[in-house]
Amino acid sequence: MRKVKLGELSVSAIGLGCMGMSQAYGEADLAESERTLHRALDLGITFLDTANAYGGGHNEELIGRVLPARRSEYVLASKFGLVRHADGSRSVDGQPDRVAQHCEASLRRLNTDLIDLYYLHRLDPNVPVEDTVGAMADLVSAGKVRYLGLSEISAKTLRRAHAVHPITAVQSEYSLWTRDPESELLSACAELGVGFVPFSPLGRAMLTGRLRDPALLSENDLRLTMPRFQGDNFATNFAVVQKFVAFAEQKGCTAAQLALAWLLARGDGIAPIPGTKRVSYLEEDVVAVDLTLERADLEYLETLFAPGQIVGDRYAPAMMAIVRQS
Repeated sequence: MRKVKLGELSVSAIGLGCMGMSQAYGEADLAESERTLHRALDLGITFLDTANAYGGGHNEELIGRVLPARRSEYVLASKFGLVRHADGSRSVDGQPDRVAQHCEASLRRLNTDLIDLYYLHRLDPNVPVEDTVGAMADLVSAGKVRYLGLSEISAKTLRRAHAVHPITAVQSEYSLWTRDPESELLSACAELGVGFVPFSPLGRAMLTGRLRDPALLSENDLRLTMPRFQGDNFATNFAVVQKFVAFAEQKGCTAAQLALAWLLARGDGIAPIPGTKRVSYLEEDVVAVDLTLERADLEYLETLFAPGQIVGDRYAPAMMAIVRQS
């Protein structure tokens, strides 16, 4: 596994998003999740991503219970600020006086004394980002956190935050079917020397071609709330994905591997974190680091996923409102 640099932080070129082991995509197999975590490290996937909101702390606890003896082998990223309520609603908490409290709770669950990369999960519209990042910087001074990150923010917000304390990485949804960061954010990251971490790089499994009918998803699956996976939107998007799968077959790889290879070809300082809770998918994903795409391949993919080809918002309205105010 080759390495990439997120600012000054060196990570595996492909990371592992751990959220699905605790929530969002149907029931998880705890034993398989544990095997997946260990197998990731064995394969050189040493960039693990979690958050205090995933499973109400369950995801951090899982990592803290399964991998304490291997703590020196991986770069640990976690997040705070996104609050899930009992009724299913969400809010954002970036209050400076609670940042240390959130961090201490995560450290306990993660069974460690240091988080390598600590993100603000979403921008709090009621708190200047300078204030939240200032409190996060105190965690660096205290030796609780090594580097700071932001998730789902705009280029303008990044610049404001970076002026307070160096931001090492920005995490946002980015894939062939979610191209939003290309408008301003990626160029701002490159200009400031900030790494970029695409989450959902496989389009929440859509780009694997395996999701053929959302009606087969479990009733608590997060994707059922997302307009892209609903009704005519899904049918339109699936037609594009079928062409993508056929192209991957021509290239002699899987659609998932092709989607990740496209991201890895976008430039330096990009480390996608495909999420999985199964060893077999993990082993499939890792092959992407060895794939080389020719100019003609990239041009075809740009045409296939040109603006307007994918329809529907990526989140339900309430969450889109949070993202749009970033």
